[in-house]
Amino acid sequence: MSEAEQHQVRHEQQETRGRFVIDLDGGAEAELTYSRAGTGKWIADHTGVPDAYSGRGIASQLARALVREARAAGVKIVPLCPYVAAWFRKHPDEADLIA
Repeated sequence: MSEAEQHQVRHEQQETRGRFVIDLDGGAEAELTYSRAGTGKWIADHTGVPDAYSGRGIASQLARALVREARAAGVKIVPLCPYVAAWFRKHPDEADLIA
């Protein structure tokens, strides 16, 4: 699947954490999780995509959803997750969101 073929991303939020989720076939899901650090930062701490779906741009779609929602919420991102940190290196135009 190319990045042009987009999946529906669901944003689940709780008081201290949240996640972006893509539901995949057979009940599998891909997710990007974050913790809230005060009112102004989200700590992106994990990105997971099942092996059978790797290389399809799914993790990148989750990172884009994180960036879009963080920008809308007026928060900065702490890229603790190695994938999110690498994504920001590949997308320097979004670096203003890095805490």
